[in-house]
Amino acid sequence: MAHTITLIPGDGIGPEVTQAAVEILEATGVQFNWEIQNAGAGVVAEFGEPMPQHVLDSILTNKVALKGPLGTPIGKGFKSANVALRKALKLYANLRPAKTIPGVRSRYDKIDLVIVRENTEDLYAGIEHMVNDDIAVSQKIITREASTRIARFAFEHARHNGRKEVAAIHKANIMKLADGLFLDAVRNVAVDYPEIKYREVIVDNLCMQLVINPHQFDVLVLENLYGDIVSDLCAGLVGGLGVVPGANIGEKAAVFEAVHGSAPDIAGQGIANPLAVLMSGIMMLNHLGEHAAADRLTNSVYRVIGEGKVLTHDLGGTASTAEFTAELIRRLH
Repeated sequence: MAHTITLIPGDGIGPEVTQAAVEILEATGVQFNWEIQNAGAGVVAEFGEPMPQHVLDSILTNKVALKGPLGTPIGKGFKSANVALRKALKLYANLRPAKTIPGVRSRYDKIDLVIVRENTEDLYAGIEHMVNDDIAVSQKIITREASTRIARFAFEHARHNGRKEVAAIHKANIMKLADGLFLDAVRNVAVDYPEIKYREVIVDNLCMQLVINPHQFDVLVLENLYGDIVSDLCAGLVGGLGVVPGANIGEKAAVFEAVHGSAPDIAGQGIANPLAVLMSGIMMLNHLGEHAAADRLTNSVYRVIGEGKVLTHDLGGTASTAEFTAELIRRLH
């Protein structure tokens, strides 16, 4: 049976890395029908927004999407297409594994963390206003419903993947009402999972502890803003955003994506690393129930990276995107 997947190439290097990922995923033998939909900065002139409704409709129909990086202007211009996507499709859970790939340069070995980030509220709700020319106010929204839902997702993920601990990350010592509500919701969920250890860590202390000894953590569940920051920090522990996958999951759809930027400065040069999109594609394979293909592809990635002979520039090699792609396909075959 072929899986129909919405494919969003993205901006900058997006089309290059998504095409590489598509070729490698197809080499596993799994059958795909790719429904290509353009979004991001490149469609704003035509549709007036970076995430047109027909793209959202495609994802809702197919229920699964693979997405390249989308560009977002800083401080002005249109709002983030990624945030719009998550809000419109109610993709409430952002799942970001951070796992060491042998052969990728890093200061740490054997990192195996999972970051579960609430995706729909907090400061990312985008409720802002100007009091006057010199004062801007941004409102932090935390609800019991969303906090309970993301807590349940984190504990279910831990249970189904043999994880031992979930840590709730907060700043309730300062934001006693908002973060206090989040903690209360997570505590209420934790009692339903007695086999999984539960603890709470203040977010600034977490950042320090992640640098000192990241191996002490397992699954982290966080509000939106903390999750955004900490997930990038954890990516840095295993080699950077170019090697980590991501997924945004809701009740009606799941979007698997590269979490790095669109890197317009190297677009079109054929040197971009497709690994982040590819690793997200492996998560997608598991989501689709194609576990054997996901395991084969993971093993192939680990062998190619571990041998260190055919690597892109950011991984310390000299290979082009096409050469890296061809080597992975050869290894799969």
